[in-house]
Amino acid sequence: MHTTPIGIIGGSGLYQLDALEQRQEHSIQTPYGAPSDSLVTGTLAGVPLVFLARHGRQHHLIPSEIPFRANIYALKQLGVRHLISFSAVGSLDESLAPLDMILPDQFIDMTRLRHNTFFGDGVVAHVSLADPVCSRLVSHFADTARHVAHSRGFQLKTGGTYLCIEGPQFSTRAESHWYRSMGAQVIGMTNMPEARLAREAQMAYITLGMVTDYDCWHPREQHVTADYAIRNLMKNSQHAQEILLQFIQQLSAPLPESEAHQALRAGLVTPIDKMDADWKTRIENLLR
Repeated sequence: MHTTPIGIIGGSGLYQLDALEQRQEHSIQTPYGAPSDSLVTGTLAGVPLVFLARHGRQHHLIPSEIPFRANIYALKQLGVRHLISFSAVGSLDESLAPLDMILPDQFIDMTRLRHNTFFGDGVVAHVSLADPVCSRLVSHFADTARHVAHSRGFQLKTGGTYLCIEGPQFSTRAESHWYRSMGAQVIGMTNMPEARLAREAQMAYITLGMVTDYDCWHPREQHVTADYAIRNLMKNSQHAQEILLQFIQQLSAPLPESEAHQALRAGLVTPIDKMDADWKTRIENLLR
């Protein structure tokens, strides 16, 4: 029944899926270069998956170096239409504590050094990003995540805004307070332009933010440091794998269609018959 693979992007601390069976590695080249690492295909509870470690399995890429376009394009080449991203985040909301999790539905993009579109160089598309995550996929995934959260003693929040900074440094205290004034719930360095590109590639996209710290705004809690965040990352990683396994095990039908699956078709401006052969191949992959 599940013939189309579900894509999984693992963030900091989630470099492989321990329960993945029949695994095969794929070294893929794209028009946008090589992805962060080999893509790993396999099955989980009989469901085909494609896994990619966002920073590489040795965590050798800072956020600004992640080849976001190559990552999303390569996942699309392997047939992914539903993409679940896992990301470490800092909390900008006192009600979200370290080890809690969030399924945000909005983003604020503060990055400045990244290629954030597949287009340009003779081809134009304007894709709607009003609702950057797939609400249907969130609804399916949240039921499982909420069950694991309750059994493991942490909170799952659905909805909220993820603010993405360039990094690799953490925020200044002034910046942290500024971001809170924008109404953002969590802060991270990797979901943009990932979410933008997933929409251009007509993928239904969601992200599970795994809280590691309170950034540096909190007057009573420890300010974020790499070693502090990594300690909580390791705990979050186990919970993330448990959520994913239970989610896949409970799938009894293909995941629902999403408006994201028509996003590029509705946003493409340049006529396909006016494109050169290279662009026609790219568009064919992104539209299929």
